[in-house]
Amino acid sequence: MSKLYKKYTVLKIQDSSKIYIFKSGIFYIFLDEDAKLMSKVLHLKLTNLNTMVLKCGFPISAGDKYFSLLKTLNYNFCIVDDEIASDNISCYQNYNSVKSIIEKLLSIDIDKLSISDAFDLLFDIQNSFKTLYLGGLNYEEKI
Repeated sequence: MSKLYKKYTVLKIQDSSKIYIFKSGIFYIFLDEDAKLMSKVLHLKLTNLNTMVLKCGFPISAGDKYFSLLKTLNYNFCIVDDEIASDNISCYQNYNSVKSIIEKLLSIDIDKLSISDAFDLLFDIQNSFKTLYLGGLNYEEKI
């Protein structure tokens, strides 16, 4: 039995009402019963994880599209990722927003930054974090 499938079975025992979406390489995948259901709902092709377990999925680059669709269809889902585990899409989006802010900070060439630009940048970053904080920034432990 794969480690991924073991994690899936443990999570399903804890809460069978959720759909678990696993980040695996450059894909998000559904396993077993979740895969059968999501294959029908999202029109994803079913394949084998191994001889006993089915899977289906979509590229990470299409994540926002599928997560929004699942939310619109009122599916209770959880993203299981090495970096973050989220019971809802807002946590996932917050995580990506923080990551985007950090990437922006790391790309700044400090030697070419004027004092005015530095204040503008700090103001933008402060507002971004206020938006996240007031929007309920909430990280959970890794699954």
